[in-house]
Amino acid sequence: MAETDELNPNTFFIEVSGAGLPEVDGLFVPSTAPPVQSESGTVSSPGYWNGRMAWDRADGKSARSPALSYSNSYKSWRICRLDGHLAYDATCEDELPPTDREWHVYKKGVAPAPKVVLHHYDPRQPCPTPNVIFVLGGPGAGKGTMCELAESQLGWTHLSTGDLLRTEREAGGATAAVIEEYMTAGKLVPNEIIVILLRNAMETLTRTTGKNNFLLDGFPRSLSNLDGWFEIFGREAELPKMLYFECPYPVLEQRILSRAKYTGRSDDNVESIKLRFDTFKAETLPTVELFRSKTKCVEVDTSQDRQAVYDVVRDNLAEYTGKNFAEKPLTERSEILLGLRPYPNS
Repeated sequence: MAETDELNPNTFFIEVSGAGLPEVDGLFVPSTAPPVQSESGTVSSPGYWNGRMAWDRADGKSARSPALSYSNSYKSWRICRLDGHLAYDATCEDELPPTDREWHVYKKGVAPAPKVVLHHYDPRQPCPTPNVIFVLGGPGAGKGTMCELAESQLGWTHLSTGDLLRTEREAGGATAAVIEEYMTAGKLVPNEIIVILLRNAMETLTRTTGKNNFLLDGFPRSLSNLDGWFEIFGREAELPKMLYFECPYPVLEQRILSRAKYTGRSDDNVESIKLRFDTFKAETLPTVELFRSKTKCVEVDTSQDRQAVYDVVRDNLAEYTGKNFAEKPLTERSEILLGLRPYPNS
């Protein structure tokens, strides 16, 4: 085990909810218990127990400190009741309390077992401001490919408004009925709903994964979309940078018709391509022009080879890309996306 002075500070927060025993639910914060010898003979240090991170109840009501900790003797994570008796446990050797499996109801617990969520930031405080890049381009310009590359190779998170709307609708969320009504009628979903979904997705991901870099694919599609962004994030907020993937129409048409052989998309035909391109020019190009006038638009010629396009994207994301990602060798998936190796036979 590492010496206590070599341990990284415990900066995580744990949220426990849905327990059969309501007194277990709540926020758990890094333990401040003074050094003491555990049942296995390990001397603890602030924020740790048995050489692993540990947590106290935020309300300070638990008789046991820490109230969420790891037992070396039983090889399990444990959560206690207010009276200090153990209520739930998870047998494993994970470095942090597991969030991807059901916990076991222990002797003094009551079913069901709770849900455990790990937060990288104190949920009582405002979420850190995200680093956002808007990504726009006509159909077939390569937005999806470059966003996937940035996600898998550079650690950025790729968010698509279309995906978020479909997920919210299928999950039956608070705005599901409104989204269903607009999408069924072929109308654009209100800007406020779209931006709130984006904000909530970014905040949830930042708090639960620690990731704070986001590529918003296909947003803002219009000046009206941008107004919706300002309504939620404030007009005094700095305007995000935009990556605009520019490609001549003949190249776009050729690309989309070529991919139609594999995608099976009903809108990958000459008539639909022309309509989508005209809509893009009418609704989205004014937004691009606004970002150009604010010197916030990086134009990327996507008619060149994919490696050259990726180099531009990578350089423009470098400011917020972690060093461990920037220096990472290309993965097999990235090489396939860049055309450096063939797609595997299906």
